Formats: sequence, structure tokens, C-alpha cells
Amino acid sequence: MRLTLNQRLGLAAVALGALAVFADVDRGPVLAFHEKDLLATIQQEADHVAPSELAAWIIEGRRDYRLLDLRDEKAYGEYHVPTAESVPIEALRDAVLLPNEKVVLYSDGGIHAAQAWMLLRARGHRAAYTLRGGLDAWKEAVLFPAAPADPRAVAVATFFGGAPRGGASGPAPALQAPALPKVEAAPPPRAGAAPARRKKEGC
Repeated sequence: MRLTLNQRLGLAAVALGALAVFADVDRGPVLAFHEKDLLATIQQEADHVAPSELAAWIIEGRRDYRLLDLRDEKAYGEYHVPTAESVPIEALRDAVLLPNEKVVLYSDGGIHAAQAWMLLRARGHRAAYTLRGGLDAWKEAVLFPAAPADPRAVAVATFFGGAPRGGASGPAPALQAPALPKVEAAPPPRAGAAPARRKKEGC
């Protein structure tokens, strides 16, 4: 059976997560893995949110989810998806997340987010998702879509401070590019409650 990249990342996360649990049973709680449910979720590709979908949520001002940036604080400070909170992956275990809270995770690509998704699912967070393709996909699909682009894609890129690329192919501008929009950091979450949401950015 041919698996998509996301499915392969998910399976790798299952294996890595299981190894980590068995290696660290003396350092924290033992986590329960429901293999059949996890594999079904991965197979159905129900474990992720597309960049365009996340962009629509942000533009609409939706407040029914939390977006967590798993990269280190330096990378987060250079650029992050608007409304994202900085929760480096090593701090995820201690993050205050409500049991039924919808959480979307991302890193540069997909591996760290898939591993974090595995951890949250094992802890019982069934509303955990990853940003498909991570920040790399966000750049390609939202900030710097290839031109010629759908007028809606141009409007979305403009909303977030980006712009379509000149050619139909080739890499997106680097995140350190001067034209990259500056994004204000999200406020820290309140203890025992979902964090306050900031106003929409980029308009």
C-alpha cells in the first residue's frame, strides 16, 4: 500500500513515540496508545489541517482552537503564523491544555509536529491536529503562492503580508527575507483557560 508523506510521518511518529515511552517510563507517566485508532486517523488523513484552511480560520477570526508553534523561541521570534503561541516541543509536556481543546501544531516541516501530535493523542487529547507540511507549506501555499495565482490566493497572501512569487516554480523566499511580514507574539495563555485571542493581523 502506497502511503502519503503525511501518513509516513504519522507512522514514524507512532514508532518514535512508542520508543520514547518505553525508554522513559521512569521519568514520567506511562502513556496509552490505541494503535488501531491512531492508524485509522492517519490513514484517513484526519490528523491535519491544510494551510489554506488555517488561513481561512485566522481571517474569519475563529477562536475555537489554539495554534502552537513547536520551534525554539529564536525561530518563533523571527517569524510565526499569526495567532500562534510559542510552545517549544521540549516544553509541550508541561503546557496547560484543556482536555477537549482543539489544538493545531506546527514546526518547520512535519516530523516534530507529528511527534507532538502523537504525544498529545497518547495523553488523551483527541482534538489534536498538525498543520500539513508545517511552516514550509504555509510559506508555499499562503504567504508566497506561485504565480499566476487564483485571485483569492493573492488576497490571502496580501492579508498575511505576503505576495505571490513571480514564477510558477522555484523555492519560496526564505523566512529571513526582508519582505517577510512581522508578526506580534501571542499573549501567554491564562492558567486553566483558553488564551485570549489577538486581533487579526496583516490587514
